[in-house]
Amino acid sequence: MEYKLFVDSDVVIDFFTDREPHANPASELFELSEQGYVKLYLSAVSINNIYYIVRRFLGHKKTLEVVETLTEMTEIVGTTKKEIIQALKNNFTDYEDSIQYSSALTIVDLDLIITRNTKDYRNSSIAVMTPLNFLKMKEKNES
Repeated sequence: MEYKLFVDSDVVIDFFTDREPHANPASELFELSEQGYVKLYLSAVSINNIYYIVRRFLGHKKTLEVVETLTEMTEIVGTTKKEIIQALKNNFTDYEDSIQYSSALTIVDLDLIITRNTKDYRNSSIAVMTPLNFLKMKEKNES
């Protein structure tokens, strides 16, 4: 079964900056994507945030390579006026997460939102898990 996962920017940043202790679960998600077990989705608005933060670790040129890699490894969903307006109505305390959530709502048959900040998605109608919890669930379902 291929899982369709919307990935919050924090997970992507963990992966590309090797932030411990979160880098390994994030890395496993991207590895599962490469193997075809999961399909990863990102919000277009996340790319800006990812670039901004990763650039402080890797510099401009290397971060542009990261962005290019992301476009190859993930599906990037748009953030339009509709998602921005929806984000205002979601009753989320973090507006950036609300925008990401609104973008995730546009993905047909999405299985999960993957984030380290599950509390920020408390009002989500889509199941939310940390990368580590997703990996544990996947392993349990396969045994």
